[in-house]
Parts: sequence; C-alpha cells; structure tokens
Amino acid sequence: MDPAIAVATADGRTSSAPPGAPGGEDVFTAFRQRYWQAPSAADPLPDSVRIRASGSLLADLLAAEYRAPEGDAGGSVRLGAEDRAVARLRADMRAGRTPTPEEGVLGCAGSPLRRAAVAALWAGIAECHGAARAAAALHAGLLHEQKPEARALLLDLAAAHEQAVPALLPVREVIRDAHSEVRGLRHAAWRALAAHLPAVAAALRGVRATDVYERLLLEALTPLPGAPLAAERAGAVVVQSMLMGGLDTPGQGLSGGLGVLLGSLGDALVRTEQVAAVVTVVGACRPELVEDPVLLRRRGPGHWVVRLPVDSDRPLGPETMGLHREALAWWAVRLLGSLGRSVDVVHVRYADDGSLALAESARRLGASLVFTATPDPHRQITERHGIPGADPDALRLDLHRVFLADCLVDRADRVVALAGRGGGTNELLRHFPQLPSGSAGPLAVPEGIGPYDPAGNEKARRRSLLRRVGVRPAPVAAGEGTLLLSVGRLHPVKQQDLLVRAWLESGSHEDSRLVLIGGSPGADDPVEQRMRDRIEESLASCPGARSRIQLLPAWSNAEVRCLERALADPATGVRARYVCPSAKEEFGLAVLEAMESGLAVAAPARGGIPTYLVDGVNGLLLDTSTSRSLGAGLRRLLALDEPAARAIGGRARKLVRDAYSVERMAKTLADDYRALAADRRGRPARGVRPR
Repeated sequence: MDPAIAVATADGRTSSAPPGAPGGEDVFTAFRQRYWQAPSAADPLPDSVRIRASGSLLADLLAAEYRAPEGDAGGSVRLGAEDRAVARLRADMRAGRTPTPEEGVLGCAGSPLRRAAVAALWAGIAECHGAARAAAALHAGLLHEQKPEARALLLDLAAAHEQAVPALLPVREVIRDAHSEVRGLRHAAWRALAAHLPAVAAALRGVRATDVYERLLLEALTPLPGAPLAAERAGAVVVQSMLMGGLDTPGQGLSGGLGVLLGSLGDALVRTEQVAAVVTVVGACRPELVEDPVLLRRRGPGHWVVRLPVDSDRPLGPETMGLHREALAWWAVRLLGSLGRSVDVVHVRYADDGSLALAESARRLGASLVFTATPDPHRQITERHGIPGADPDALRLDLHRVFLADCLVDRADRVVALAGRGGGTNELLRHFPQLPSGSAGPLAVPEGIGPYDPAGNEKARRRSLLRRVGVRPAPVAAGEGTLLLSVGRLHPVKQQDLLVRAWLESGSHEDSRLVLIGGSPGADDPVEQRMRDRIEESLASCPGARSRIQLLPAWSNAEVRCLERALADPATGVRARYVCPSAKEEFGLAVLEAMESGLAVAAPARGGIPTYLVDGVNGLLLDTSTSRSLGAGLRRLLALDEPAARAIGGRARKLVRDAYSVERMAKTLADDYRALAADRRGRPARGVRPR
C-alpha cells in the first residue's frame, strides 16, 4: 500500500496541502520535483536552476541519481565510477527497478555508500528474482570475494534471508571466516551460521569471546529463553526506537528531547486500551555493556527497554551508524523475536542507517512500519552544497540520508508528519514529492510533552536549583538585569557558541546574565569539547563578561522543568527569558517545555517551531543564521517589559497545555497502531511490500 499523509491542526481538524512548485533556484528541490511530477522525464529544468546548477558537483550528482536529461546540469565536474554506480542503485530504488542478484553481489565490493544501497535493495532483489538465484549469487560471491568488508556484507545478506537455500551456503568458507582476525567479518560469519546451520555450536567449536560484546553475541546465537511479554494484556505491541543518545540523559552527547519524548510517550501509550506493550529500542556500546550487560529491562507497567549491543568503544553517532546497520538489524530481530509476543508496529523517527536497520527488522518480523518524516537534511542541501568550496564528502553523506529517507517512505505502511498549523507539512510535501497530498492517510498530531510532576519538597527544590544558577532568594538587585536561560545538548546544530558571540557582540552581556545548561559532566566527548573551546575563544575577547555567564553540565528533565517554573514565578523576583539559538529545530520539545512553564521564549524561525510559536503573540522568532541577526533577536527579547513577557508566557502556557500534551499524542497514535495491527494480521509475515 502507498503511504499517505494527513495532518491535524492544533484544534484537531484534518488538513492536507499540495506540494509547492520548484523553489526558485533550489537545485535539489527542482531535481526531485521534476523527477516525480514532470509529465515527461525529458522535461528540462527551469533556466534559473540550470544557471545555478551549472558545473557544480551537487548538480552532477543529482543529474546522475535522478536521471536528468543530458546537459541539464552543465556537466563540468566528472563523476567517478563509484559515484555513478551509487546513483544507479538509488535511481533503481526510486523507479521500482530491481537489479539482478549478480549485480547486487558485485556492489558489495564497492564503497560504503554503494554497499548501503545494495543492503537496502537486497530484500527486493531476493523477492523479485527468487530465493534460489539470490542464494546462488551469494554463494558465488563468497567463493571468490576476498575483501573482508565485502564478505561481511555477503554473509549478512545470507543471514537476513533464511528463505535462501541453506545448501548453497559455502559452509567451509564461512567457518573459516568465523575464525578471522577481522572482527566484523567473524561476527558476520557467526550470524550467518546461526541462521543456516542447526548445529551452530559444532561449527563454532574453538571460538572464544574476547570481550563482553562477543560473549553476548555468542549467547544470542542459540534460542533465547523467556517470554516476558506473554502475560501482557490484549492490544498491539509497539516498538519505538532511539539508537543515538541515552533515554534518560537529555543534554549529554547526542541525547536530546527524543529520549524525554519516548519515555513519556511509551508510558502514555500503555495507558490506552489499544496498546498492550511498548518496547523502546536503544543502543549500547561496549563500555556501556561492561557497566550493565542486561539487554531487556522493564521501565514501567507495560513499557520495556531493549538494548541492542553495538561493537564500538563509543555510542553510536550519525557518522558511524552505517558501520553497524546489518548487525543492528540482526540484533533487533533476535531480541524482539524472543519477547513471547509478536511485534505489531515498529515506529522510526530519523532518516539514518539505524532506522533502516529497524525497518529491515520489521520486515523480517512481519511487523508494520511507521516512519515520521522530516525535511532534514533536504531543506539545507542547496544552501550547504550548491556553493564553491563545499565539502564533497559531506554532500555525499547528506544525499545518502536523503536516499535513506526515500527508502523508509517506500517501505513504510504509514508516513506521519510533525503537524501544526500546516506550514510544516507543506514543507514536507515539497521535499517529498512522492507522497500523496490527499487526506486518505493517517492522522498526524503535533508532538507533545508530558505533564510536570512536582516533587513533594517542591519549594525547597526550587530554592536549591535557583542557587545553582546564581539567583538569590530575595528580589534581584537592579543591576542584575535579565537572566537568559538556554537548555540543550552541547552541539554545533544547537549553536551555543553562536549564542555567546551574539550575546557579546550585541552588548547583551551588559544587562543580562547567560545560563547555558547542556553537555556531559566529563570532557571525553570531542564534539562537546570543541563547543566549549569556541565559547572560551569568544569570552577571551571580553574578559569582563565571564562573571555573567554559566556553562553547566546537563540536568535531568525534571530539574530543568522545575527551574523554569521557578524563574517564571513572579514571586521569585527575577526577570528571566528562555532562548533557543539552534540552527533549526524540527519540533523543539525543550522549547515547548519552556513555553509550558510560562517563560517568555525566543526560538529559531527555521524548522518546525513556527507551526506553533507565533511571533509577538506567544513568543519571539529568531533569525539564528548569524551572530548579528541572533544578537538583534536577543536585544528584542531583552526589551520586553515584564507585563508583555508575562502576557506572552501566559498565552504560550495555554497553547501547550491545550494542544500539545503527550496524552493527546498517544491517543491518536494508539488508534493508528491498532488499525495497522489489524491490517498486519491479514498480510504475509515475510516478504517485501509490493510496489
């Protein structure tokens, strides 16, 4: 079935919007819209796009991937054979063409991006050309291919499709790989042997685990005991994923608002009648497994957490996710398949290799797939890469993410959007022209936040938190000025370094204090350390400002929300404002939480925040593209007098409490999950959804 999309506005009405016309000189958008919407594949690009595209690597890669007519892109940059091979595979996926198994096997020896495309297409290849031919191609590849990374992928493709004829697996060669000194290759061999040989223990005689990851992997090769979900009540079993960052450590490393959302959403879903259990899937690298080797744990009534082991010394990041894609899919199938209840729905929320791994696990488990799509990195492709001197590797990685998003849209039984007043959905449809614009699809409500749960000693807790940010219990002296609070993980996209520069350059440091909360307690995260270094460089130019800024490690979500309430309370006697300086926010849960507290909030105009924040009404919208424009926004925020700030904060609080609760979000999703679960029972458990 084709995915469809519909949107609920804040008052609950359903609306839909057609994709916009090609965006002027937006090269990326023009290529994609012409590809899916033009009456003829030979239709030329608009002249303005052709002029801007001429001679750029971006345009040449797009022309190859979207099969542009000759001459559309200028052609001054020669693409290598690998670029063309990757583009051909991606074009096949988008056009519904299926390469032969032999072509797929040849692609396993290519670049990481080419191997990723083969892995994404292989299920369709095996379905289209038959299990026997696919298995024979894998057999031939394993007999002749020597590159460890290529052999590892061939073995994972064999492990992924148990319908492949086991007799065609070259057992002797695979057993040799099982003793390889190359970790990734021997692990792939173990997984393949477990899929195809009943006597896997005999085949792995002499193999010894060298660390906690290998011990867990060897243990998982045999049937896993237990059925923890068997006793759960009737209803759908729903899987939601968050493979980057920690579920309960917001603001540290790559842990952001998604962890807070999934924690409260999972709890809310199991309180509905439609959902029996929620399983939140996270990643766990080797150091985390040493600290805690337990892979399945109950988080609360009906809400479970499954940890997928990751063979890495560091938590997963966007640049390393692809190295573990096939292993993640295998672990997900193994662990989710041992719960004692079949999984009905798998819901993924990022366009990355981890989401594709979970989508593949959904296919193997016979579960429905839901994908929350956002126009990221789509909206920035032309801006970032259509300029001289753009980083070609960064461009290729962004186009890879676009490809992954298209794969997820193609595989999904349901595509949902971050909804609001409609603008966000218009942008989504503009960047995903393959999505239908009618209203026949599922309802997508705005994301929401959980209710604030005050502690029993709330007053004492507030006083303690206020002291940590330098606020005295007595009314603030006139010279203290305004306290500017900003909360978020310490990361370039959050732009705390730009905020500090803007605060200094605009003179805002003279009449305000800046409190930044975010980052890990230690200094072992290189991304966070670079951000701290940039902040220090800015402060070096204005030593007098050091006494008026605090950079604090991340707090718990409960502590942040308690502090925000204390700052918004007139009885505290402090002028306080909240500022989010991010380059963009797809939705901005931390912004919603600050609005719900009653603080006057300023947040980026780019992304999804304008779907609920109306400039000058319930907050201020910022141009966060430069320190100068951000500084101007800070001056505007600081200029709000207290009556105006309280009025803005009051309207913001009412909107969030009326329209953006996690309970409302859970109710709508639960209805949709139930419908998908009923649909699933009438579909085959395996195979690729027909195009």
